Order: sequence, then structure tokens, then C-alpha cells
Amino acid sequence: MSKITTRMKRHVRFKLKDEKPTVWVGKDGLTSSLVGEIENQLGKQRMVKVRILPAALQQDNTAQTIAAEAAEQTGAALVEVRGHVFILYRRHKKLQC
Repeated sequence: MSKITTRMKRHVRFKLKDEKPTVWVGKDGLTSSLVGEIENQLGKQRMVKVRILPAALQQDNTAQTIAAEAAEQTGAALVEVRGHVFILYRRHKKLQC
């Protein structure tokens, strides 16, 4: 999981405050295809807003655990979890010559 400064967290929250979530976690939870889609969007835009549908929140799954698992699997920083919505951020990988 990558590190992110408090200032960068504020910036990411500000950029995405009026945006709608672009990925939804459904009743199947965090599947490999869903992780692939999050990876794809992080590669293009560096940040992604994800909504967790109530069907995905079963007995032991909370929004915080799903968000932490998504951040770990994508190598992104978890910026914020608010209700059923969370934000992930990942810096672009530097090209090596």
C-alpha cells in the first residue's frame, strides 16, 4: 500500500467531492474483475471513487474492511471511507530508462 500525505488526501477529496462513484461493489464483493477495473481506472486517472452497495455488506464485511482490501490488492492508498463510499489514490509509476 502506498503512502499519501495529509495535504494530498485533502487535494484528492477536493477533486472528487462532486464526482459520482465510477465503480460499484455488488453482492459478489471484491472480485478479481472488479479489482482489474479499479486498477484500470487508477492507471488512467490516479484516483477512483468506489461505492459499496448494501448487498455487499454482510455479517463480517464492513465498508472499512472492503476498502482496505481493495487498497491492498491494487497497491493504492486509501484516502477516505465515508459511509458506503471510499476513495483510492495511486501515483503514476515512473518510467525506467
